[in-house]
Amino acid sequence: MINAGQFLIKPIDIDDLAPFYSMIERNRERLKAFFPGTVSRTLTQEATRNFILENNQKRSEKTYFSFVVINTENQDFVGYLDLKNIVWDLPKAEMGFFMDEMYAHKGFTTQIFQAFCDYCMKEMGFIKLFLRTHESNTSACHLAQKCGFQLEGTIRNDHRTTDGAVVDLLYFGKIT
Repeated sequence: MINAGQFLIKPIDIDDLAPFYSMIERNRERLKAFFPGTVSRTLTQEATRNFILENNQKRSEKTYFSFVVINTENQDFVGYLDLKNIVWDLPKAEMGFFMDEMYAHKGFTTQIFQAFCDYCMKEMGFIKLFLRTHESNTSACHLAQKCGFQLEGTIRNDHRTTDGAVVDLLYFGKIT
């Protein structure tokens, strides 16, 4: 578990099913373009249960790690983080992250994301973290730069959105 001020970052567990599903439901529309896998695999509580169980299996295989962010003052689930496209030989990992719309743009995101980056580098041993985002996601671009990531370039035709559009993504990297 990772402490980030009034927030706790912890690996997702099956006991998190109801509050996690509720958080996805509240944010589904705004997440569907750039979190198509998570959104499409959590359409029902049963599907979300399977999603969590599969993620936990991948965690035991060290191929994918997913975390939830909980507000310790009221136990609200307020965010989701994941590590994917892991290359242990380097070691590096791609980061994914979203905040519940009720908590976004309130000054919490930087503190949470920085704590998670520190954990990934110090405790998990990654020497490089990276994230990909669309240029329209100015919040993610700003967050990356605030947390010490540098823009390394644009990856052309790198993502297919839920509506089928193929878009370029900005690639941000952070090294130890």
